[in-house]
Amino acid sequence: MPEPGSVPTSILVYVGLDAVGDGLIKLPFVRALRAAFPAARITWMAGKGHTVYADALAPLVSGLIDEVMDEAGIGSRPAELLRDPLPGRAFDLIIDTQRRLMTTLILKRIRHRRFISAAAGYLLSDSRPASAGRPPAMAAQLMALAELAAGRPVAAGTPLPHLPDVEVLAGTLLPPGPVYAGFAPGAGGKHKCWPLDRFCQMANHLAARGAVPVFLLGPAESGWIDTIRTAVPTALLPLQQIEAGMLSPLLTIALGRRLRVALANDSGTGHMLAAADIPLVSLFGPTPADKFAPSAVRLTILRAQDFGSDAIEAIPPAEVAKSLEKCLL
Repeated sequence: MPEPGSVPTSILVYVGLDAVGDGLIKLPFVRALRAAFPAARITWMAGKGHTVYADALAPLVSGLIDEVMDEAGIGSRPAELLRDPLPGRAFDLIIDTQRRLMTTLILKRIRHRRFISAAAGYLLSDSRPASAGRPPAMAAQLMALAELAAGRPVAAGTPLPHLPDVEVLAGTLLPPGPVYAGFAPGAGGKHKCWPLDRFCQMANHLAARGAVPVFLLGPAESGWIDTIRTAVPTALLPLQQIEAGMLSPLLTIALGRRLRVALANDSGTGHMLAAADIPLVSLFGPTPADKFAPSAVRLTILRAQDFGSDAIEAIPPAEVAKSLEKCLL
């Protein structure tokens, strides 16, 4: 194995578990890690549950992650402190993404050359940041770990893979030629949703400037279809043109790549559009943007608090229109 301080050839990343939302938020970290260590073998271990990198999002991390250890059952039991949790395995670098001290102590039992962890204020980490504070956003916390591992600033430079079948379908739904503008009016709760009529207003605003509005609706928003078609006659609803079984984050990201700009609430779809590497205007009401903002290549955040209220309705259409127009230039 390489001496400490040299470039690692084997990396273990430990997470508790990854639901779809977690997996999307962690994509910039995965991309940055691969960009920083292009030749390393990267193992992703979900120690306490299931990771979507093992199934639903596995195609998105193909070539970025070399091995996924799903539901490994490591990091929870005090008895693990008395033995090596992964006998026969060793890594040049372990990156512990969680902060429970006992879990970190267990991971330290795995053979390694270098260990990075923010648990207990980086007490057990071989490298520490210059500042003791931590960014509020999960994505930024993970990027901080990647920077410690690399010893330099990092960026999500490695592109996500393009899946041929999904790209063909996306190209059929949104053929080349027009300038497409995306709109994702849904979210996990009504308090996070800017009013639908304002999304329609923005869609017509950009349509008048030559763009084709594209609404990305999930199954939970099917009741909005007629309203959108009536209010925005030029709108396309590509996800409503396919069978429900074909819906996936992979297709939404592929559709996102065909958009010039997108507008989204604080939502899973917003993170999917960010993963498409397009300009994104992100709207936040009561949820904190500094914690949940997506990691887009060109991100504009509009917060309700900047307009005198926690209610997302406080964000004025004129400000949203201005932000969208800038992305179309």
